[in-house]
Amino acid sequence: MFRSPFMFWKKAPFARLIIFFAAGIIVQWYLQIPVRFLWAGAGIAFFAIIPFSFSSLVTRFRFSLLIGLCFYLLLFFTGCILACYSDIQHHPRWFGKMYSENDVVIARLEEPLSEKSKSYKAVASITGLKNDSAAFKTNGRIIIYFRKDSLLPALGYGSQLLFKKKLQPVRNSGNPGGFDYRQYCHFEDISHQVFLARKDFAVLPVTDKKLLKDFIYTTREKVVGILKKYIPGKKEQGLAEALLIGYKDDLDKKLVQAYSNTGVVHIIAISGLHLGIIYALLALLLQPLKRNKSTNWLYPVIIITALWLFGLLAGAQPSVLRSAVMFTCIVAGQAMSRKVSIYNTLAFSAFLLLCYNPFWLWDVGFQLSYAAVLSIVLFFQPIYRWFYIKNKILDFIWKLNAVTIAAQILTIPVSIYHFHQFPNYFLLTNFLAVPLSSLILIGEILLCAFASLPVVADFLGKILYQMIDAMNLWVERIDNLPFAILDNIQISIPQAVLLLATAAGIGYWLMEKRKTGLQLGLAALLLFTLIRSFSFFKAQQQEKIIVYNIPGHSGIDFVKGRTYYFTGDSSLLLDDFLRNFHIKPSRIRYRVFPGNDTNLIIKKGNFFQFENKKIAVLRHSLKSEKAGTRIPVDLLVLSGNPRIYFSDLIHWLDIKQVVFDGSNAAWKLYFWKKDCDSLKIPYHDVSENGAFVMTLN
Repeated sequence: MFRSPFMFWKKAPFARLIIFFAAGIIVQWYLQIPVRFLWAGAGIAFFAIIPFSFSSLVTRFRFSLLIGLCFYLLLFFTGCILACYSDIQHHPRWFGKMYSENDVVIARLEEPLSEKSKSYKAVASITGLKNDSAAFKTNGRIIIYFRKDSLLPALGYGSQLLFKKKLQPVRNSGNPGGFDYRQYCHFEDISHQVFLARKDFAVLPVTDKKLLKDFIYTTREKVVGILKKYIPGKKEQGLAEALLIGYKDDLDKKLVQAYSNTGVVHIIAISGLHLGIIYALLALLLQPLKRNKSTNWLYPVIIITALWLFGLLAGAQPSVLRSAVMFTCIVAGQAMSRKVSIYNTLAFSAFLLLCYNPFWLWDVGFQLSYAAVLSIVLFFQPIYRWFYIKNKILDFIWKLNAVTIAAQILTIPVSIYHFHQFPNYFLLTNFLAVPLSSLILIGEILLCAFASLPVVADFLGKILYQMIDAMNLWVERIDNLPFAILDNIQISIPQAVLLLATAAGIGYWLMEKRKTGLQLGLAALLLFTLIRSFSFFKAQQQEKIIVYNIPGHSGIDFVKGRTYYFTGDSSLLLDDFLRNFHIKPSRIRYRVFPGNDTNLIIKKGNFFQFENKKIAVLRHSLKSEKAGTRIPVDLLVLSGNPRIYFSDLIHWLDIKQVVFDGSNAAWKLYFWKKDCDSLKIPYHDVSENGAFVMTLN
């Protein structure tokens, strides 16, 4: 525990370093500064520090501010340079720089096939391109979708393919507030995708596998086989696979939503919780080793080895590696010095991880993982001291709840920013789900260890089934309680930062009894309230027309203030996935709720009058009631492949803007666009350009 901010910075120097290093990563990603300027900036900062290395202590003290500034600038530019070179599109051999649609592509599957509803999916590396004149070695990754076919050959990790089908860039839906899928893929070095039927590719006879990856995928396949063999029930099998190795293909979607709504989705996402359970168990079992000087060195070695072995068993996913590095730093730091600062250890582990992959800074798991651990470190003891309980069992229960409450304090702003919801009964759900999931995890490890003994494995499988079923039932019942979730919460990045500052300030006040912390916390809360109030005021004034990009469907929102009127396919109202993925994020972003259409809009046939705009939505050919009369239309939306020719349409409509929604065929769009170009009518294709948003005020 620290006594002042100065002492904190002194004990946790990496906490300072990580701030400037991360700032460089962020600035480089958004500004894309040319690399020559980055090296120049880093060089100036570096050579400005060098002379002071040979100067006297008095001189260094006199210029300490300048030395510190140069050092932080060096860290900043180092973060920029690392982010620049980690971007696959800046690599000289990135395939996107030399690819043309007539090239033969050589690809290597980087993972086993994952089954989807209409296809198989896998990530592949582009190892080479070949055209009539030359062949190139390349790097970069794509997503390959394989058509489901009985003739599809046995494909898996390391399979090498040849194909000549055109690669398509990865695109976002472009709907307001939607998930930035293109950025997510970019951070994974993925830039393109392709759909292949059996006739589109050939399989090379030689596979290209890396030994460690092959071991990981083989082990995962064996583990999945063991769990499916000994744990009855598909729903229970799916959860067991996700909990132990992060395998999510067999998860029940409704069950996942229930876990998300009740605040325990971290149980089925391999994370620090799982490694924390193993760490706590091993720390308890290995206490005797710490008491003996001749064996105390075994304590950190066994724990670190076990954590990394579990990480490999869990598929070496990024979330597992983050947690493994974090716990490795904590254990190693404690082994080297009893007075090690946990804050410095956390900052050092984050620094290492960002050096390995700077784009993990945007990863939700990375953010939540560090927020949760830091929150527990900061707030567990003050919260635990709220009550003194003599009974050991009740005290243990209170400890679990204190950890849960502490973890939520810093994760709530991050979670609300990303997921726009808050589980009101998270304490109640975690009360049973966390300890039960810990027992299930240990039981699954034992099941894999005793899989060669069918009698023991069968017994363990039945017990695990009962435990998983009980946990699922508990979560589903809480999810069905009234007011289980506070939904549709929208906060911006500045608002999330202010909430974190509020928690940090008040936490500092609670721990150190210093008024400065309380004052800073309350000031941040006041600023948060002012910004949020202003955002609500702006939302009350808004007027928009939104034509969504929903493949194969039509959907339009007319927004006035904080209400909307929807028109489109009735099937969208019945499909929770399509509605939640494509439309709900926009409504959360603009803070709108269903309104009364009589107050918002006037509808007559294919025409809508919204504020001072006239909109026509055509799903079939239009016949004018009065020949020769041109109806002024501010916005024309074509939907569902109507049989329409613009050469005829302009005789009936005076069109200012055309929008093609996601329900039209590509071949029809080709001819419509040619007509619009020749007639000089502006058009917007949502399938290419994302949702169309017309702001009326």
